[in-house]
Amino acid sequence: MYSTPLPRFAPSDAKACPVWAIGPEGLGELPEAAAEWAGATGFKGGPSEVCLVPGEDGALGAVLLGLGPEAGRDRRRLVTGDLPARLPEGAYALAGDWDARDAQEAALGFLFGAYRFTRYVPGEAPKAQLVCPEGVDGAQLEAIAAGEFLTRDLINTPTSDMGPEALEDAFMALAAEQGATASAVRGDDLLAQNFPMIHAVGRASAEAPRLLDMRWGEDGPALTLVGKGVCFDTGGLNLKPGASMGLMKKDMGGSATVLGLARMIMALGLKLRLRVLVPAVENSVSSNSFRPQDILTSRKGLTVEINNTDAEGRLVLADALTLAGEENPDMIVSFATLTGAARVAVGDDISPFFTGNAALADALTEAAQEVADPVWRLPFHAPYEPRIEPGIADLDNAPKGGMAGAITAALFLRRFVPEGADYTHFDIYGWQPSPAPGRPKGGVGMGARALLAALPKVLK
Repeated sequence: MYSTPLPRFAPSDAKACPVWAIGPEGLGELPEAAAEWAGATGFKGGPSEVCLVPGEDGALGAVLLGLGPEAGRDRRRLVTGDLPARLPEGAYALAGDWDARDAQEAALGFLFGAYRFTRYVPGEAPKAQLVCPEGVDGAQLEAIAAGEFLTRDLINTPTSDMGPEALEDAFMALAAEQGATASAVRGDDLLAQNFPMIHAVGRASAEAPRLLDMRWGEDGPALTLVGKGVCFDTGGLNLKPGASMGLMKKDMGGSATVLGLARMIMALGLKLRLRVLVPAVENSVSSNSFRPQDILTSRKGLTVEINNTDAEGRLVLADALTLAGEENPDMIVSFATLTGAARVAVGDDISPFFTGNAALADALTEAAQEVADPVWRLPFHAPYEPRIEPGIADLDNAPKGGMAGAITAALFLRRFVPEGADYTHFDIYGWQPSPAPGRPKGGVGMGARALLAALPKVLK
């Protein structure tokens, strides 16, 4: 299930090489020998600049990591994520004074930097290991990094090996690994058990559509996570152009994110009653594809006019959200690579979220800063509700006009949870377009760590 060995810190008693993380203004704080070597080699403390300092015996004596000028440092999160691949095998330890938050972020960045996707190109993960800094919960960070690695692996795997059936296999494997129970409803059984929109979207694929359901935990508040599992999105009969189809293996990024988050929750033993729902489909083209102008009746009984078959994610989520709400959990959270409008609004690095829970919104905003997982709140703007009401049916899956697309999609989803439910929706990208510290190019978790950190503050 994992292409990279699960991330681990070095033993606390390991003989460790010191790592000094400094900007240009901190060069004078280095030990004398390291400062002289930095000057001789031209090390300036620039962003992600690395200098290996020899010891008196000729072995590696210290590592210098540039942070860049103080003024721009908030733009370079998880900066230690560059190090594992640039250091020889061995143990390393943070040197100098670190406050608790920075030490935790540096330690997590180092773990993240060990990730490699090696399923198709053989290779080894970096063998440099960090000694967990004093005062940092190493077991917690290892569990968080393992969940992130799972998310990345699932997104990075192409649909030839990560269709609905393989996504179910990964879902079941996670449940078995963590002692959860899991089940699946497949194919025409979706109609028999009243999941008509999941069936409609996925019925044209060679692999049957399915709804995956996992439960874990017997005590505490009830949290239900719902993840969009569109394993590939051609756009259906409203076929995407080739350039827009190129990254559609990541259209199951919502499901990958909730599975990574679920692994974190279960591995950490949080006092929650966790449920995970994933509608797993492929939006394909065939003689039985659903069509523009079709009207589908959802599990909730609401009718939906199809004005674009490429707005399929909200359809499969709608049936899953209806199921989630039927047992009235304390909180429902969905993750989905849902709209291009969200990317236009906040770009590829920020996870926009919608919630009616002001306490959760505040907690998410604070947690995002603490764990270097940026999020931004967008509104469930009620005056836009008429835009998703076509007249011929209760709802329109693709309102015309092209404005406020992320908001209207979120409003659409909200129609399928009980009125007054504590519901939050993340419209994520799930992809790192270019390498960054701790975030190699490819699939990436977004919003999960912020939510993990926020949950204990609001779900009690």
